[in-house]
Amino acid sequence: MKSSSSKSKFLRFQLAFLAFLLSLGTAFAAKQDFYQIKVYHYKTKEQENRLDAFFKNAYLPALHRAGIRQVGVFKFIGTPTVTEVSEPLIYVFIPFKSSDEFFKLEQKLAADKKYAEDGKDYLDAAYTNPPYTRIESTLLRAFAGSPVFQLPDLKAPKSERVYELRSYEGHTEKIYANKVEMFHKGDEMGIFKRLGFNAVFYGEVVSGSAMPNLMYMTTFENRAARDDHWKAFSADDEWKKVRVMPEFQNNVSKNEQRLLRPTDYSDI
Repeated sequence: MKSSSSKSKFLRFQLAFLAFLLSLGTAFAAKQDFYQIKVYHYKTKEQENRLDAFFKNAYLPALHRAGIRQVGVFKFIGTPTVTEVSEPLIYVFIPFKSSDEFFKLEQKLAADKKYAEDGKDYLDAAYTNPPYTRIESTLLRAFAGSPVFQLPDLKAPKSERVYELRSYEGHTEKIYANKVEMFHKGDEMGIFKRLGFNAVFYGEVVSGSAMPNLMYMTTFENRAARDDHWKAFSADDEWKKVRVMPEFQNNVSKNEQRLLRPTDYSDI
């Protein structure tokens, strides 16, 4: 028969082991992707061609070698929608498993000799002949309710697909947090999923030129499918309930929408 001391030790061991398992569960649950969205501004067709060549032949292959398997490169469908811009843009979406992976990327690229050679036209461009006019960068952390990005399940050719990038800014940090809560507690993400919006990511902006704000990207087979999905969303009974809830009123100060199409060399 076990002594009371032995029983006490065994009980303490069980409790300690349970606490260890719970801590592991918490650690895994806390894992969330980080995303960088780089926006390249350019003016000429020559610059666009040079950027395409750099992304296709040097940058994406180097990111793949650095362990980032899927990278998205997108351009506007026709002209920019909703918010006009003064020059054309190319969007590059890079998913990271952690913030540490984000911070170490430039160091990895600097040590990649093939990248230096393949990207020479871009990397060693003269100040008199730059391949772009400027770069914007936004860093996001994935929503807790959607902690990792998803490859879209689409069958249409890339030339027909529509990727919609949306940004929602808040009047203050507290009001912005309410909009994030609307995606979770209000289950806005769940409604999108049920209606087949094929979301790539949902994220909170950690650093960027427009804060506080969140961004997300949904995808569609073509423009008609995109329009049909938004009609279904507007008519959805659950969404009608959520959008009139008193606790979720007046929580967006600015909403931007960009309709994009993946390049033929984009991984996403």
